[in-house]
Amino acid sequence: MAASNSFAESGADLELVGIQKRFPGFTAIEHLDLTIPAGSFFALLGPSGCGKTTTLRLVAGLEEPSEGQIRIGGTDVTALKPHKRPVNTVFQSYALFPHMSILENVAFGLRRRRIGDPVGKAHEALRLVELDHVADRKPAQLSGGQQQRVALARAVVNRPALLLLDEPLGALDLKLRRQMQQELKEIQQEVGLTFLHVTHDQEEAMTMADTVAVMNKGRIEQMGAPEVLYELPKTVFVANFLGQSNLFVVQVTGESGEAIHTSLNGDRITVPLARTERTSGPITVGVRPEKIRLHSEAPVEAAGVNAIGPGRITDVSFSGVSTQYTVEAPEFGQVQVFAQNVEAGPAARLGDEVWLSWLVEHTFGLADDETNTGSITAEFSTQAIAAQAARAE
Repeated sequence: MAASNSFAESGADLELVGIQKRFPGFTAIEHLDLTIPAGSFFALLGPSGCGKTTTLRLVAGLEEPSEGQIRIGGTDVTALKPHKRPVNTVFQSYALFPHMSILENVAFGLRRRRIGDPVGKAHEALRLVELDHVADRKPAQLSGGQQQRVALARAVVNRPALLLLDEPLGALDLKLRRQMQQELKEIQQEVGLTFLHVTHDQEEAMTMADTVAVMNKGRIEQMGAPEVLYELPKTVFVANFLGQSNLFVVQVTGESGEAIHTSLNGDRITVPLARTERTSGPITVGVRPEKIRLHSEAPVEAAGVNAIGPGRITDVSFSGVSTQYTVEAPEFGQVQVFAQNVEAGPAARLGDEVWLSWLVEHTFGLADDETNTGSITAEFSTQAIAAQAARAE
């Protein structure tokens, strides 16, 4: 897909300053300070009720904040009506006019605003999403994925400074959703608009976004590049919401050089200082399932390697590219291990006694523990993202 000059205008910064949103009986957003740089693809990720959709509705002007300011491109839009804001929204429901052709749907907003050459601009937007060849059809004649691309063309044709995506792919099947994730990312890069994407789908957020903010109970729990959040979560909530994590409550026993040493019922677990939020007392440490290796015998102690065991395999689940094992022992509870299927058949069997090991550099230490998963107040900016990414390297 080739970008057109008409869509080459940059998006605008979005700034949320001290945003609170209270409804009768509960607070949807506690205190939100957020800067989304112009031209970025930003995802708000979290479970139902975390405040992400409320945040999007505040930016769109469909809700008013109880406190705080909303700025787009440096202009305070907090008091502006939705149609006065340089914003367009793409919803999960495509909301296309069924009696109009695809071309008329895309040109509709331009005609209402009396923008010159609405038909030409609509054709251009349809070419961007590779649907100009169906311009004369009605929405009912298109697939769900095609209808979603028409909805995107209708939003992009207005050249908003900011495009809001509200669970836009939720109604599509898995294969089509993955295809649309790639296409949306390509379109965002070509048109240069600022995209704010709201989703509960972690894969969707991590596939498309430059920056992901994980929301929990009305606050941003952690924000950064997808790979940083995955490799270096800061809280129990983020560690468990983004993929799966094996978490252990351990006691810090000492510190040497660039690492702290902890005890898990006698087994030593070492954590790099740069990868832990706490360095004393009982702390929660974690490792991702795909980082762990299975051993049929106790592994030889080695620098840079953590090892625990023995445990017993209590479940084996084959998923094609990998096999998932559940290993249990009184000393460490349940541990999930994902092993790539590089050879025929599983590497271990149900009931086998095994030991587990992983590289020290894949261990992380969290700011909270499994008995205290309350949200952590966080105010982020582009500088904070850069600092966090640098720390993870």
